[in-house]
Amino acid sequence: MPDRNNVEPWEEDDRLPTHAKVRAVLENVAKRRIPITYQELAKALQILPPHFIHRATEALERLMEEDAATERPFIAALAISKARGGLPAPGFFGCARRLGRFAGDPDGQDAWSFHAAELNAVFARWGGSRDN
Repeated sequence: MPDRNNVEPWEEDDRLPTHAKVRAVLENVAKRRIPITYQELAKALQILPPHFIHRATEALERLMEEDAATERPFIAALAISKARGGLPAPGFFGCARRLGRFAGDPDGQDAWSFHAAELNAVFARWGGSRDN
């Protein structure tokens, strides 16, 4: 099992769109029940600079749109910012607001509560059993 800083790089079908690759990586990450940083995600996807974080976050927002449309938890909640102490970047909360699922302060307790609830729902859906 890879540790938190050693996510397996994406090695499957390179013809898949970036957001589909991101979903596959995040579904695997969910099984570990530990979030991944944006930088770790970009590295796992082998997305190279320039703009590698931007490309990853665009894909995450696309996943949020898909999840909202099908009433799934936001798998993008697994991707967090090192600079925000375990929270996703403000763009996550802005996207969740646009999709009608978040109405609070993206820098306050509302953000922590919303993110924790989304993570718990993601783990319940994609995380497998706690014994893994």
